[in-house]
Amino acid sequence: MSDAAAHEFQFSSAEHQRETAISGIWLFLATEALFFGPIFLAWIYARLSDPSAFDAGGRQTELTIGVTNTALLIASSFAYSIGLACIEFGSRRGMVLWLLIAWALGAAFIGLKFVVEWRMDLEKGLFPGANFSVHGPSRSGAQLFFAFYFFSTALHGLHLLVGLALLAWMISKARQFTAERHNSVRVVGLYWTFIDIIWLILFPLIYLIGRAS
Repeated sequence: MSDAAAHEFQFSSAEHQRETAISGIWLFLATEALFFGPIFLAWIYARLSDPSAFDAGGRQTELTIGVTNTALLIASSFAYSIGLACIEFGSRRGMVLWLLIAWALGAAFIGLKFVVEWRMDLEKGLFPGANFSVHGPSRSGAQLFFAFYFFSTALHGLHLLVGLALLAWMISKARQFTAERHNSVRVVGLYWTFIDIIWLILFPLIYLIGRAS
């Protein structure tokens, strides 16, 4: 494929288009980091204000599911990176296969987190409110922990759903990607990795710190 055919008309070259796409996604991810950052800081500040109550809340979470979901997301990023490598070497079929695996792993995370774990949390009375099941002096702090928990995991899940939609779009449009022209795969790969990083921050906040204390 010629260089002219490998980029859109508004760019001077394929390299210019690639650099613009990568710069754009990094700028977007920077705004996302500014969005999630205050949530994490508020969570940490609230925990420092009442650590024993937050620990009491954290010990109510399902560690096994948290570990499983972490493994699913890490595996999904690994699968995505292989898919990206496939298209870089011109293997469209390989890209589709590994993106399908990455999509399936991400979908499994959604199902395990929101269909299984959230249902268990609700059945145990862990949603903040009048029927909250944790009593005693830790009640208010544990409720605050679960307020952060439900809000943060819902927000992360929303971002993951967007990622799954993007993967589905790339799989459906796989014929348009070549070894010379696959900027969208690179860009979505950075977004997919960002989703994993957010979870790797949430995981210890939710499941580990309370149990370690």
